Amino acid sequence: MYEWVGRGGGLLIFLPFEWFRYFHLAHHRFTNIPNKDPELAGDQTHYDAWRPFLWHVSGLPYWGTMLKQIVVNALLGADADYLPERAKPRIMREGRWVFVIYVLAITSLFWTSLLVWVWIVPLLLGQPFLRLYLMAEHGRCPQVANMLDNSRTTYTNAVVRFLAWNMPYHTEHHVYPAVPFYRLPDLHDAIREHLLHEQDGYARFTRETVTKF
Repeated sequence: MYEWVGRGGGLLIFLPFEWFRYFHLAHHRFTNIPNKDPELAGDQTHYDAWRPFLWHVSGLPYWGTMLKQIVVNALLGADADYLPERAKPRIMREGRWVFVIYVLAITSLFWTSLLVWVWIVPLLLGQPFLRLYLMAEHGRCPQVANMLDNSRTTYTNAVVRFLAWNMPYHTEHHVYPAVPFYRLPDLHDAIREHLLHEQDGYARFTRETVTKF
């Protein structure tokens, strides 16, 4: 059941589930390590200047990358160091089903604009907030193997913690990824004295980032 929830959620945000599970596993194995962590692939200058920062926060690079990945998965077959050979046929099968569903969704626009307003527009509007949220997880942290040093815990309100399944306790999540989300606050209390990067809110992280430009 959990895998189908993942597939459904991935379908809604243009994130292929079967491919992403290995992408994210590699991220956990090689967090913030250049040439090994796939999240570091591409341009990382959005921490250095206004133009790349705004381009990144717009979400447009994400949409371009994901749409390309969906086409590759469906038509060519995904290929990356972190993908086991046994998973590639499964990734391609999922990619083809996803591709068909998106084609049907686009076709529906000839009769109704409903999907534009209940799906596409909310995705586009929400993406900048997600980019800012995700930047705080590892942004400006050292590119080292020590999970206590390459991740950041951000203190925020109960609403954000609920919506994000306690992932603002991100250092805790990376140090002990097997701990379920509902126990992360307890884990935080147990290891807080060992945390190396803590931030009081996402707005403050963003302000500190842009003031360094």
